[in-house]
Amino acid sequence: MAYRVLAWFLRVVSRVFFRQIEVAGLENIPASGPVVFAGNHPNSLIDPILIITTCGRKVHFAAKDALFKGRLMRAVLGGLGAVPIKRRDDHDGAPRDSSPTAPPVDNDAAFSAMFGVLGEGGAIGIFPEGLSHDEAHLSRLKTGAARLAIGAAQRTGGPIPIVPCGLTFIHPKRFRSRVLVQYGAPIAIAGGDARAVTDEIQKGLERLTINAPDWDTVRALDVVRRLYQPQEISIEERVELARRFNAYYGAVAADPRVIELMHEVRAYQRKLDELEISDRELARDLSKLEVVLRVVRHLVLMVLVLPLTIPGAPLHVPPLVFARYASPRLTPRKDVVGTTKLLIGMLLVLVGYALAIGAVWWKLGFAWAVLAAVILPMSGWATLRVLDRVRLVRRGLGVLFRRLRFRRAVHALRAEREQLAAKVIAVVTAVKPAELAALFPADHPDRAQAEESWRARRNADLDADFDAQRDAEGDRE
Repeated sequence: MAYRVLAWFLRVVSRVFFRQIEVAGLENIPASGPVVFAGNHPNSLIDPILIITTCGRKVHFAAKDALFKGRLMRAVLGGLGAVPIKRRDDHDGAPRDSSPTAPPVDNDAAFSAMFGVLGEGGAIGIFPEGLSHDEAHLSRLKTGAARLAIGAAQRTGGPIPIVPCGLTFIHPKRFRSRVLVQYGAPIAIAGGDARAVTDEIQKGLERLTINAPDWDTVRALDVVRRLYQPQEISIEERVELARRFNAYYGAVAADPRVIELMHEVRAYQRKLDELEISDRELARDLSKLEVVLRVVRHLVLMVLVLPLTIPGAPLHVPPLVFARYASPRLTPRKDVVGTTKLLIGMLLVLVGYALAIGAVWWKLGFAWAVLAAVILPMSGWATLRVLDRVRLVRRGLGVLFRRLRFRRAVHALRAEREQLAAKVIAVVTAVKPAELAALFPADHPDRAQAEESWRARRNADLDADFDAQRDAEGDRE
């Protein structure tokens, strides 16, 4: 009962924190029986919350024992059935590395508890990277998930499926952002070597996550992805395309065509940064009238919902502002900023609700307190809708301002984008492996039109070069 209540509450919290949560691969999750969920770990405590609230199974997570020290966290983790795990780096006297010569940490009790859960047909969640991080690629996985599955298989006499979980955040530290949760094909483990099984899990996670040597490469390839992809595709398709570009970039990075293309893409991104405009805004090419009409529509909707925000505004706005500006200063680690925002905002709002409802009960009685308990969440919902509209209005006004102020620069950059998009499609078509072609076939109308435009422009350039060479020869004669 405690788990269901907490899972429902976390589902509400996650839907408040994220504007969109897209889930893919639910068909890969066994409906019953033992299963180990193994996920990447880019966003601290938000990662297990997303798996708990989307997978449809009751999941007991392995969590570092340091999280169990506080009373509140201990109560929450206990209600969720979390199992405390000792990490070598967290305990005094232990070497700050994971070398084979480092003394082992005793986790026999924790593994026994997790073996018991799997033996009863339950689900265990674990993050094999061991520590949340904000790197542009997966860390080398530790063997805990593999040892757990191998040991459970030996005890139950049957294979234990490991389901890779890929978590991709569009803006991991931003409130009201978007996230993609992907569940990969299960890996059946009946035995074997822990390191070999861990390598198999790593491959499964790499198929669901974006991996690159550094964030500069990720950013440049994201521009390539935007210039290449067809219009109006899902988050899952965008992430899959980005993953494939990052996965295969290393194999073609030395190609002169790719080097030249990446140089032009980075130059294009610098121009976008200078104008403070996004590629998406540039690509949509909305007229000034269309931008104004969109801004007016968002303003009208915002005004209609605004009265509902008034009852709870003193309880909602200050925590949101405080969480936004205080979170980066309260934690030294970038990968924990999102979790800090979520926890601060959630706790402050809940405390505010409790105090407000208690005050109404004391002053006006129980019936009014019940009414306040209904009205405050409705006001919170309205506040989220207004904040979303404010963001859209601010973006629309920014686009309109930049279009008016930098009219010629925007027009020139849009023409440059069309040429660059055609070149991206031509180069990618020439160097891409067969696996990349499977996502968007070569006969897609966007691809065919762009490639035809590229060929026409290339032929025009060749004709111009030929005419210039002929004129130069005529001058010499």
